[in-house]
Amino acid sequence: MATYIDLSVHIENNEHTDHPGGSPKVNYLTHHQTAGGLSHFFPGLKPEELPDGEGWAVESINLSTHNGTHMDAPWHFHSTTNYGKERAPTIDETPLEYCLKPGVKLDFRHFEDGYLVTADDIEKELTRIEHELEPLDIVVVNTRAGGIFGEPGYVDAGCGMGREATMYLTERGVRVVGTDGWSWDAPFNHTAKKWAKNRDPSLIWEGHKAGREIPYWQMEKLHNLESLPDHGFMISCFPVKIKNASAGWTRCVAIIE
Repeated sequence: MATYIDLSVHIENNEHTDHPGGSPKVNYLTHHQTAGGLSHFFPGLKPEELPDGEGWAVESINLSTHNGTHMDAPWHFHSTTNYGKERAPTIDETPLEYCLKPGVKLDFRHFEDGYLVTADDIEKELTRIEHELEPLDIVVVNTRAGGIFGEPGYVDAGCGMGREATMYLTERGVRVVGTDGWSWDAPFNHTAKKWAKNRDPSLIWEGHKAGREIPYWQMEKLHNLESLPDHGFMISCFPVKIKNASAGWTRCVAIIE
């Protein structure tokens, strides 16, 4: 019998899940609040005549495609990909065969906040867990940020995957990756300090911008990665199909046979 591990976070009213002003807002209506909304479909029916005087529970949400556990499409990173030869795919153009594949976890919780993971770091971790990457493996990165999701400081926590690390993966056929941090890249506050020293714009969002060269799909705000083995499991991460969008929410789940 398979074991299922939920790798997704809640979409909730929590100001610490995103940068200030960017968190989702959920409005909840209870069964009694909506009784009138149900009864008006039946002329003459009074709300209190419904069973227990209840209508339906319903929620409305003010939500970005980048709130909650979501998958970024190459379109999010840049307008073109494949070295400028083609338009970058949007989330509704995600190849479905990419979204149910063997998973590999890289444990980088020991790296300090803002550290930029190198190709050598990845090779050492793959050696430690005794795994050789296969094309279309889904690679997820466990950082310190995963342990403080929803708490103050979350958006600034965890190491990041820069251009070198991203290209190491995509050059080996990896097309879907993920992190439990707010961003695949190092947190912006750390990158901003580096940029202020030399004003080199190539430092900005360099992991994302690697998608200009090789298209890849990237999950952010994953959860429970510490519960996973290093490999030997499947990941299901089909994104919501939003027309022409840069991202879509996903109920990412690990499946261990």
